[in-house]
Amino acid sequence: MLKDKIEKVLLKVQRPSRYIGGELGSVVKDKSKVNVRFAFCFPDSYDVGMSHLGMKILYGLKNLREDFWCERVFAPWEDYEQAMRENDIPLYGLESLDPITEFDFIGFTLQYELSYTNVLNMLDLAGLPVYAKDRGEGTPIVVGGGPCVCNPEPLADFFDLFILGEGEEVNLELMDLYAKMKKEGASKSDFLHEAAKIEGIYVPSFYDVSYNPDGTVQSITPNCPEAKPKITKRIIRDMDKVFYPDSFVVPFTEIVHDRAVVEVLRGCIRGCRFCQAGFIYRPFREKSSDTVCRQTKALCEATGYEEVSLSSLSTSDFSEIEKLLGDLSEYTDKENISLSLPSLRVDNFSEELMEKIRRIRKTGLTFAPEAGTQRLRDVINKNVSDEEIMNTCRMAFEGGASSVKLYFMLGLPTETDEDIIGIGELTDRIIDLYRNVNAGKRSPKLSISVSCATFVPKPFTPFEFEPQASIPEITRKQKLLLDSTNRKIVSVSWHNYRISILEAALARGDRRLSAVIYEAWKSGCKFDSWDECYKYENWVAAFEKCGIDPSFYDNRTRSFDELMPWDHLDYMITKEFLIRENKRAHEGLTTPNCRQKCSACGVIQRIGGGCVGQD
Repeated sequence: MLKDKIEKVLLKVQRPSRYIGGELGSVVKDKSKVNVRFAFCFPDSYDVGMSHLGMKILYGLKNLREDFWCERVFAPWEDYEQAMRENDIPLYGLESLDPITEFDFIGFTLQYELSYTNVLNMLDLAGLPVYAKDRGEGTPIVVGGGPCVCNPEPLADFFDLFILGEGEEVNLELMDLYAKMKKEGASKSDFLHEAAKIEGIYVPSFYDVSYNPDGTVQSITPNCPEAKPKITKRIIRDMDKVFYPDSFVVPFTEIVHDRAVVEVLRGCIRGCRFCQAGFIYRPFREKSSDTVCRQTKALCEATGYEEVSLSSLSTSDFSEIEKLLGDLSEYTDKENISLSLPSLRVDNFSEELMEKIRRIRKTGLTFAPEAGTQRLRDVINKNVSDEEIMNTCRMAFEGGASSVKLYFMLGLPTETDEDIIGIGELTDRIIDLYRNVNAGKRSPKLSISVSCATFVPKPFTPFEFEPQASIPEITRKQKLLLDSTNRKIVSVSWHNYRISILEAALARGDRRLSAVIYEAWKSGCKFDSWDECYKYENWVAAFEKCGIDPSFYDNRTRSFDELMPWDHLDYMITKEFLIRENKRAHEGLTTPNCRQKCSACGVIQRIGGGCVGQD
């Protein structure tokens, strides 16, 4: 019956192939032979969610088990949502077309804060109460995972439990426990109490939060024996042995990253002080070059993709990068497969590496100086010098490159007008370099693209204590940047700073923001990361209705001894390290990367052994 309802409305909406399932590589099972069903929900559109590597990994992992069935669920775009509500179509899994209320787990991957209202909207579309306290026995367990779970407190009222860290092992442990207790006829409450004993599982209802008169957190206290004072994230120790899919679901329609993706490493050795991923994904772990090559060939042969991307936070830090590119190029050149190398750094390019990259990508250079002056790059610990930037540009220009894309941030701690003007001065030097390299030649016109994001302070970084720049400050700095650049050659763009201020509030928020998220969703907020959907005024009204000042979360400097809303969650980075790095930032002192010297962040002391990132 549900399938008939779906078919009647599909031709009335954009891109109906988002909503029908049946793609190559999708897994369909006999549900009578399955013990546990898991609805893997990505709280954004199909086009975005189908590009997400984490979903591909966990989808393949869970479906390897004959007794588990994992299905994909995405947020319907506004036209299809309207059709669903008008025709009594509940949110469903793409593989079976069954309502997700029939599943045992509804799991959301929380990749960015601006997806939070979509979580509520998807629960509502499923026909479930959005507040966990209102969902009784017989309703699915609502689970959250992903990077935003390093501070899930703004969503604490809506979820039954959260998974901290990497999911390959803990997801199976959780589902095995559920299968066992389901067979025994246990209650949802009994299951949550047992689940809380698993390392990496956080049940927010098992903790009470109190506040000081000034609004800061006073205490976070367990209220049952199973609740640990600190919940520690899960990590995968051996990247060569961990599961990786040999096939992806291949969509009928174009998606954001429509290609094969192979993960080469996890973590980062760099320690950029603004970068949350660089800290919460520690320690640094690599696959072997042979493993990457084997997985690349398997994926390309199974999916038919003609492009493969190597995924990591810093691909050029892979210790066998030159061997890997040499081995992969033999295969990709022979099979006419395009090889993509995102996340390259300008400070570790050799002539040999550049030559290999020229064979792969000949037209342009993309990198992220993040700041326009050496002083500010030292503050943020970018550890990239002007000389390295210019040397890399020279090698690229000599190899025929004629375009440069540069990524910066505005509003970084200690930033001055000179730092912003420095962005324009850096682009001027790149322009002069291009002209010198190509003097006397018939060369293409140089194109320089400058993209600026507004700095967002994030938990578990040395800048978690810092204020975010106010709207008037960012507006003034954006104008100064425009006035400082050569507009004939340099194009300047920036992310919507009104979205960034909401991201900052949600990133460092506490449980009181659950009410704000609820009110914003009730007023029509969803797809908040999309400029065309973002309703800034609705969010302002939601904060006002709840009696909460967003500047308390955005523009306030935190003291080092303040109890953070996420301090009961252990990502293995010590607070002492973050404080030490914050102080070094304000002194303009850099910290060596992990291969050069261990900075005693706390991770290695926890997992044992020598520093994974060191040679």
